Amino acid sequence: GHGVNVVAGRAIAAGAAGLLVDEHARTALTGEVDPALLEVTGEATKPEAVYGLTAGFTPVLSLRGTVLSFKSLRAGEGISYGYTYRAPRDTVVALITGGYAQGVVRSLGNAASVLIAGERHPIIGRVAMDVCVVEVGSHDAVHRGDDVVFFGEGAPGSPTLAEWSAATGLTPAELVTAIGLRNDREYVA
Repeated sequence: GHGVNVVAGRAIAAGAAGLLVDEHARTALTGEVDPALLEVTGEATKPEAVYGLTAGFTPVLSLRGTVLSFKSLRAGEGISYGYTYRAPRDTVVALITGGYAQGVVRSLGNAASVLIAGERHPIIGRVAMDVCVVEVGSHDAVHRGDDVVFFGEGAPGSPTLAEWSAATGLTPAELVTAIGLRNDREYVA
């Protein structure tokens, strides 16, 4: 879903020693990437080996959003569709760009967190089409327009695709392909 030729070319240019691909990707890459750099996966390959769920891997994809606004939430008040989250105490929540249309899977509500200004904040309530809500407690350290990392930053404390996989039961490949065309894409060498 992200263009195997773009991704493979950038990975090799960045110094990747090889690429783990499926048969379809291998065929699509013929003539674009040295076949000696390809390892073709099969059905029996364990997901943790295929998707880099072990330590020592550097993320090559990240999903980001932006803080849009803030709202005070009193103890007992609910948030988002169906009020699947009720505040246990008075708090402040932030509305964040990024919903299921951008690949923030609905089941991540009340199950995952994001990184804002170096701190983790839980996604609360049901993820909507283009936005989600996170609890920030107070917005002293979080400001309108701040960058939000859903996954993939690679910095200590950043949410990971493996966490999303554990929270949703989906494989990292399924999660990555859910990242829709409605996202702005930036390719960094």
